[in-house]
Amino acid sequence: MSNGLNPASQQFVALVLAADRTNKDPITQNTGAACKAFAPVAGIPMIIRVLDTLMACDQISTIILCGPPESLHVHCPELRQRIASGQVSWIPNLDSPSRSAENGLSHIPSNTPVLLTTADHALLTPSIVQNFLQRSLATESNATAGAINQSIIAAEFPNSKRTIIRLRDGGFCGCNLFCFKPQGRSVVEFWRKAEDLRKRPWRLIAQVLGFRTVLSYLLGSLTMHQALAALSDKSGVTIQAIMLDDPRAGIDVDKIEDLVLAESILKADT
Repeated sequence: MSNGLNPASQQFVALVLAADRTNKDPITQNTGAACKAFAPVAGIPMIIRVLDTLMACDQISTIILCGPPESLHVHCPELRQRIASGQVSWIPNLDSPSRSAENGLSHIPSNTPVLLTTADHALLTPSIVQNFLQRSLATESNATAGAINQSIIAAEFPNSKRTIIRLRDGGFCGCNLFCFKPQGRSVVEFWRKAEDLRKRPWRLIAQVLGFRTVLSYLLGSLTMHQALAALSDKSGVTIQAIMLDDPRAGIDVDKIEDLVLAESILKADT
């Protein structure tokens, strides 16, 4: 069955989440930047690196930036210029990532596929993005998430410490890349409901995955396919992982060690 979308020609709107989760963010404190998104990585604010990558992608027609607060834009003149020129549309962030994403989607025509990523993805490249988008459109799923086998990152960057989801078929890291086809947008509402339950862990487990799935995970028998099938069942949206093979896809800049690693990678690439 065809999904009706041509991977070679379909145009996306990119939605970039760029709000700090806390005023004690270690990257902000270490670099003295006005906010995390403005922290320089090898001399260039990480948000500018992400925007440059997205602007270089033929399949991205529009970029919407959600956050940082407008009062901080004075600290990043290049971002102000891009917003003023219309290269980037800015909207204010809300009080959580899911609410910011939900608000961002409300500004995008309902028939337009969306790429969601984050401002701290300083190592993102056009080839990573385009590979992810083309493979996402080729699936029958309504929503996809980029993932990478932890062994790929470890082989290239052995000192990198990543958050690993350990499943029966391997250890996996998220890549902060999500694709929503028109029918897949409701997964963000599901994400918001899960976020609202984060202080009620047992209700979160029951509503997001279900106890049987969690038990399988705890027993080490849960596979990636089973986990995504459970999420698809609970959310009502078919979700698939797009397995990426560029180790840079799994590295965001959350910690000081990440910043040091990202700068060493960029230096080696020049």
